[in-house]
Amino acid sequence: MEFACSFVPKLAGAPAVQIRFTQTSRAGWRLKQHTSQTRSFRTSTAFFREAPGGAPTKVRGQRKVFDSVDEAVADIKSGSTILSAGFGLCGTAETIIGALAKRGPESLHSLTAVSNNAGTAIGGGLSPLITGGQVSKAICSFLGNNKALEKKYLNGEIAIELTPQGTLAEKLRCGGAGIPAFFTPTGVNTFIQSGQIPQRLKGGEVIEPGVARETRIFDGRIYNMETAIHGDVAILRAHKVDEAGNCQFRYTTQSFGPLMAKAAKISIVEAEHIVPVGELKSHEIDLPGVFIDRIVQATAEKIIEVKTLRSNEDPEEQGKNNPALARRNRIAKRAAKELKPGFYANLGVGMPTLAPSYLPPDANVWIQSENGILGMGPYPTENELDADIINAGKETVTLVPGASVFDSSESFGMIRGGHIDVSMLGALQVGANGDLANYMIPGKVFKGMGGAMDLVSNPDETKIVVLTDHVDKSGKPKIVQHCTLPLTGARVVSTIITDLAVFDVDRKKGGLTLIELAPGVELDEVKQKTGATFEVAENLGRME
Repeated sequence: MEFACSFVPKLAGAPAVQIRFTQTSRAGWRLKQHTSQTRSFRTSTAFFREAPGGAPTKVRGQRKVFDSVDEAVADIKSGSTILSAGFGLCGTAETIIGALAKRGPESLHSLTAVSNNAGTAIGGGLSPLITGGQVSKAICSFLGNNKALEKKYLNGEIAIELTPQGTLAEKLRCGGAGIPAFFTPTGVNTFIQSGQIPQRLKGGEVIEPGVARETRIFDGRIYNMETAIHGDVAILRAHKVDEAGNCQFRYTTQSFGPLMAKAAKISIVEAEHIVPVGELKSHEIDLPGVFIDRIVQATAEKIIEVKTLRSNEDPEEQGKNNPALARRNRIAKRAAKELKPGFYANLGVGMPTLAPSYLPPDANVWIQSENGILGMGPYPTENELDADIINAGKETVTLVPGASVFDSSESFGMIRGGHIDVSMLGALQVGANGDLANYMIPGKVFKGMGGAMDLVSNPDETKIVVLTDHVDKSGKPKIVQHCTLPLTGARVVSTIITDLAVFDVDRKKGGLTLIELAPGVELDEVKQKTGATFEVAENLGRME
């Protein structure tokens, strides 16, 4: 059995890559498994370097505070699994990563790096280890615009195991809690379940395929089985750490920090402030010292990945001279009507973040951000800017009175558990049956699914609203009878809001009903630009 698709590494500037999946014999797999017990990689000098991995020795009772970061990382072994905390560049252990990079690929190589996103386009995070050739495999949810990582993946220099963000958080939580595996609705009926995202490529061939998930049915619903992640070493950054290892985090820096510290055999924290035992009161401790083995002083400056400031300009006025912005504003304004008083809502990256601008001041809508905020406010002024408060798009934001912050496991537990009333996302395609595709186009570079698969994992409890242009840049319909792109979720979308119209989706029976037209738009235009059949509501309304 074969499956073929193309990846065009546009950002990497490489030619198109044709990927062919082939089913190998069991004997071949046994041989491969036998010969890969010890991880290694081939260098330009054509020899293999052994990388047995393993954690440094844990010594209870020794002083946890190290005088230098170089000393703290000196015994980390090649072949180790490194759990690197942070979301984007918020909460990343830049000082420790710098020390690991300083050791160089001859001293430290063949690392498996587990991180939400493995570096960024502007550097920082794991970027120095990726570009330096010290990482042979990355387990992450999002590649973003990290060209170095993308190019290495397409050239076969690094393996990438794409994992939905909430699943990644839960795998880490289970790793730290002694739970070997769990079942989740995230990724069912997607390439995650079927294992169709290759982990390693070379010359256009898949040399390490993705892993298909074992499934089980509970209460009539299919769930994927996911296994826990364990690390040899965790690296994280905290605001204050006392000499016993008790940690205090600031705002969204705790997204992955506590989870990774708990899932590793040895945890190293860089502290902005190292304080005596007792200075942190019991109620100020976010992570108990039992999970921390080594403490170093943070010396690297924080990096703001996407500095976004509040604009005092009226978005409607801005849209008068910008047709694209006018379309986005029209969609966002209609989307705001889906946010009822008292609702808890998750807003995806891009267009959904514009919706709160059209809410009245007394709307009492609580905005949740998947990286660990409930009660997200508007963009900051220059005076309000804080590198430790960002949204899911890595943009700087503020918090409203009564806001709370928490780690990613708790955040996605809210979502999968159905505690969020509505979730808004963008789309590449939406099917007439509610299928959603929004993270990958075969034939082009994909950036990873991030948290999108988790956000649509409980559509019976959390209403999924898609905000999208009616057609793509080439004029092709984005609303189709059946999705041809890899799915983010199957039968999950309840409402579609575009610049031309609003549709209700019958997820159970599969079908669309046009309920509203945009101002100045007629039915014939919607029919012409929609790639699916639909009913027209008896009382067809107008978008306001």
